Amino acid sequence: MRTRRRLCYPKLMNTSLHHNIGMFKTTKLLLPPHQLTSRKKFKPSPEVAAQSDFFDALPDDLLLSILSNLSSTAACPADFINVLITCKRLNGLGLHSLVLSRASKKMLAVKAQNWSESSHRFLKLCADSGNVEACYTLGMIRFYCLQNRGSGASLMAKAAISSHASALYSLAVIQFNGSGGTKSDKDLHAGVALCARAAFLGHIDALRELGHCLQDGYGVKQNIAEGRRFLVQANTRELAIVLAANPSAVAPPRSWLTCNPHRHAAGGGCPLLSDFGCNVPAPEAHPANQFLSEWFWGRNGGIPGPGLRLCSHSGCGRPETRRHEFRRCSVCGAVNYCSRACQALDWKLRHKVECTPAERWADEDGENEDNDMVNGEEAMEES
Repeated sequence: MRTRRRLCYPKLMNTSLHHNIGMFKTTKLLLPPHQLTSRKKFKPSPEVAAQSDFFDALPDDLLLSILSNLSSTAACPADFINVLITCKRLNGLGLHSLVLSRASKKMLAVKAQNWSESSHRFLKLCADSGNVEACYTLGMIRFYCLQNRGSGASLMAKAAISSHASALYSLAVIQFNGSGGTKSDKDLHAGVALCARAAFLGHIDALRELGHCLQDGYGVKQNIAEGRRFLVQANTRELAIVLAANPSAVAPPRSWLTCNPHRHAAGGGCPLLSDFGCNVPAPEAHPANQFLSEWFWGRNGGIPGPGLRLCSHSGCGRPETRRHEFRRCSVCGAVNYCSRACQALDWKLRHKVECTPAERWADEDGENEDNDMVNGEEAMEES
């Protein structure tokens, strides 16, 4: 570069640069040979390594979405509990209300032998998060097992408001029997209304119970044709569930679907599928009913209390809350049921083979005279 007088600046920078390069070469030549060839590898400190954890970099919204899907598809409580004990962060996010509100009934299937205060708190936390399955399950446990009638009924009512079919049907059974109160507390009209709402939602036992109520004029004006229509609809839904769970049952040989049209040619009723020769497997009981059965059979040998009995249908588990609350078979007097739906199911699964006419039993106090259930051939025709 030149000045205004057309003179050149001295080249100091170039000189300095060559001087520095020369010093670098001189220093490099003065180093020992082993230092020129060896290179140290970089080892990060533990603090730096901990800061580079990819799991901690994941946002909470993503983890909540994953945990919500897990809780809604878990096949048992252990599938979800094993995730909670993995680390502190998953434990905290797993108890979020968004995750607990989507928990499935299988994830909430607590075993009676594993019942503890922590199990009670966990179900209460799920119920407070808005999980209707937790409200129904905890309501059944409190009403029948812990004998906290008011709290249990309110939890089942909370689930029923959210159109939970099983909760609606359970409240209908309570109204039909006056459970938790006296015999005068029965409200047949309320039971039929709750049963009709559950039947509208597709609950099979509610459809069957409503059909029997219409046939017998129990709590509603008698309408035999309409009652039989509801019973046929219950059988159709029952068959649809079996085929959906076992698609291979449609293909030959269809051993369980061996129809015998001449078996009930003389009968004018509407028999169950098993009466046509369809050996339909027993429906899977709800986890709440399984808990009730395990609770009373495991602790008291099937005796809920002095003079009280369990419903004879193995998939029910409901106990009496007072003496002679349930109706018993009018033929043998050996079994008793909380509802006509349980009587119809147990008849086709077990009691049809065991029921034998017996001498009229003597009532101890005459309280059970109007609590007899028709069974045998008449019950089979009504079904």
